[in-house]
Order: sequence, then C-alpha cells, then structure tokens
Amino acid sequence: MTTTVETDQAFRVETRGIDYVPLAERWSRPRDLAGLWAGSSVQFEYLVYGAVLMTFPGFTFKQAVEVILIGNLSYTLLGLCSLQAPGAGTTTFTINRAPFGPNGSRVIALLNWLTQVGFETEGLILVVLAAVALVTKAGLGVGTPIKVIFIVLAAAVQMVLPFLGHATVIKVLRALIIPFAILYVILAILTLGKTHLAHTGAGATWSVWMAGLAFAIVLSGLGWVENGNDFSRYLPPDANRRAIVGWVFVGGYIPEVLIMLLGAAVATYVPSAGDNPIGAFPHAFAGWFLVPFLVVAMAQIFSINSLDLYSSGVTLQALGLRVQRWKAVVIDTVICCGLTAYAVFSASFNTLLTDFADCVIAWIAPWMAVFLVDWALRRYRYHPAELQRTDPGGLYWRQGGVNWRALVAWACGAAASVLAISQTFWEGPIARASDGADFSVFAGIIVGGVVYFVLAGPLVRREAGEQDRLLAGATPDR
Repeated sequence: MTTTVETDQAFRVETRGIDYVPLAERWSRPRDLAGLWAGSSVQFEYLVYGAVLMTFPGFTFKQAVEVILIGNLSYTLLGLCSLQAPGAGTTTFTINRAPFGPNGSRVIALLNWLTQVGFETEGLILVVLAAVALVTKAGLGVGTPIKVIFIVLAAAVQMVLPFLGHATVIKVLRALIIPFAILYVILAILTLGKTHLAHTGAGATWSVWMAGLAFAIVLSGLGWVENGNDFSRYLPPDANRRAIVGWVFVGGYIPEVLIMLLGAAVATYVPSAGDNPIGAFPHAFAGWFLVPFLVVAMAQIFSINSLDLYSSGVTLQALGLRVQRWKAVVIDTVICCGLTAYAVFSASFNTLLTDFADCVIAWIAPWMAVFLVDWALRRYRYHPAELQRTDPGGLYWRQGGVNWRALVAWACGAAASVLAISQTFWEGPIARASDGADFSVFAGIIVGGVVYFVLAGPLVRREAGEQDRLLAGATPDR
C-alpha cells in the first residue's frame, strides 16, 4: 500500500488528487484544522474587510462591531462542511456527486473554480499594490513594465505552497500564526489613541446594516464552506465531529474577528483605508513600521491564497480535467496572472470586492444548503467507491449523470438569493419590499434547502438504503 510519505508529506509534492485517501494515510487530527484556519485568518485581507465595512453608507464603529461578531458565526457552517470528507475520503466536489450526480456536479464545480480564481486574483492585486508601495517608498518610479513584472513574480511565489500540497499548506500556515499575530499586536498598539470610535457616521439604516452583514458572512466562514472538505480528507473516519466543528470555529472565528475589528478601528481615522487599502493603511502608523508591515502583509496574502489555489486545483480535477493536481495549480496560476493584470490596470478594488462578494452569495448559499440536507438524508455517510465513479450504473448516476432535483433546488435558492440582494448595482424585489434590506444569504439557504428536501427527500432516502446495503458488503479499505 502507498504510504503517507509518498503522497502527503510537508515540503514534498503531494501526489494525491481527488482519489480516495486510504485509511493508512489519514494522519491529520481535528486540532490541525484550528491551526490551518487560524493561520488563514491572521492576515491582511481581513484587516481590509473590516475597513471596507466602514465605507458602507452611515456605518458607525458600533455597527461594524455588531456585523463582525455576528457575521463570523458563519465559521460554524465551515465546520459543518468539513465533516463529510473523513468518511468519504475525498474532496468537496467529488463528494458533491452524491447530491448532484457526476455530471450535474460539474456545473457547481465550475462556479466554485471561478470563485476560487476570483479570491486568488483579489489576493494578487493586494500583493502587487504592496510591492508598488514599497518601491515608491524607496523613491523609485513604477511604470507598466514594473507592474507586469510584479504580477508575474507574485503569481509564481503564490504557487509554491499549493504546488507542494496539503501537508505543506497546513504546516506553513500553522507556523506563521505567531509572527503574524505579533505584527497585529504592534499595529493595535499604534492604533490606540488615534481611533474615533464615538463619532464615525450618522448611523446606517437597518437595510444598510443587513448589506454589511451579508458582506461579513460571505467573506468569513460562508466564503470557505466549499473548501472545508478539501482540507479535512486526511482525518480518519472516526474523528470526533464535535471536535472538528469546534476546532474549525475557534481557529477561524477568534482571529478573524480581532483582525476585522482592528481594520474597522483604523478606518475611523483613516477613512480611505477601505477604498485604497495599500495606499491608506500606512497612514495608520509610524513611518518606521511601513516596510515590515507591507512585507509581512504580502507573505500573509501568499499564505491565504494557497488555500484557494489548492482547492481550485482539485476542483479542476473534479470538473473532469485529466491532469495531475500540481499541474492544475499551474494552470490556475497562469489564469490569475491575466485577471490580476486587468484588475490592477483598470478596476476599482473596493467595487471589485463588493460586487464579487455578492456574486459568491448567489450560488454558494443555496449550494451549501443542498449539500448539507443531502448528507443528513443519507444518514451522514456516503459510499466512497461510488463517489469515485463517473460512469453510468453508479449509485449516484441518476439520469445522464444528473440529479435534476438538486439542480432545480439550487437554482430556486440562487434565484431567491438574487431577488433578495440589495447592493448599489442591483436591488431585488424582495429587498425593495423590505425597505432595501439584504436577505440574500438567508433566502438562498432556506429556499435551496427546503426545495431540495421536498423534491429529493424520497429519492435520497431510497438511495441511502441502497448505499447502506453496498457499504455492508464493502471492504474497509482499498
């Protein structure tokens, strides 16, 4: 049997893609997930998200605190969406074949791949802007050729961790927690005494408050739910589920809340921090801190982007691209280069970020609902070998490889989410009827989950019985 050393060892290329992880290679523990998600949360992007919240019309610091504390509770959803892989032994969008069918799942996998590439591009934009700021600080001019060089170099560096794979990503993110935390403690000390917490706006209306909440939810735990099982598949099948959810929540919630609060506090005395994060944040602290701050911020963004790039690679495999996992990472890197160049030269960062967050809400909230309801209807288990099948006759095949009930439920949830969005570029009729409040997240989850339960409940329960019969006759490992 293949050993863990050959497939998933830190600082060696992980050779396993979306195929089943044998029991002998399940080296991970629930608390490893805390280090992973904490390492991804103690970083510059969440500082920016906190500052962006303060750009919502009328937002006060108190309202930002409320939104940040409540919105980040969605890390519970990430914990729930990390529970399937220990039993299934594979990645999210291989497991997704159970509710949607092997071919139907490709539709959702494509949306996930686009989402991951979007987040990767967002991170690269910030890295390039930081590099430009450093060169400008040194008194050098930065023209188009230099920016292009920065984009290519940043993409190449970003590729290193996901290219090596799962064990490397976990080890590096866990090791970076303490140095990153020290940076933000220093920034918090420098921020004390400068903040204007009592007078930062007239006070947002409840409809704007709801828009801020949707923004916080999707850019915290909900925005990671499609990644969860990609990083929990090396846990053993008997791993404690409460421990998994608990460690994911603690690792993500606490650091992200603290960093977002710090970003919102900085924005009370540097109002442009949410619109031009790299250019504005240096005004938040003494000049001597600028260079170390920007250097560490770049390292942080590289580390968090490694999660997106890793997941986008295995998602490409789930889409049917017959390449090795590390080659899929290279393909995504090239695509991100092009998108980053477009964004750096022709787009507003703040507009790009908020519009992108809205697009993510529309598909991911109803998908998560269908995914979790299906898992519950199957009595919280799958048949690992059947998940790997993409041919007619498999347990999860249905009609032409598509479970139309799942796609209809997801489409209904996505439509409800779009109808309930309230943003500058679009206000749905549900939002208009509620005085402009944004209920997109909740509408997508409720409608998607309920419609799937009604349409697919009897079918999935029958499949669960067949699934159990197959499992009873299956060998415990391959």
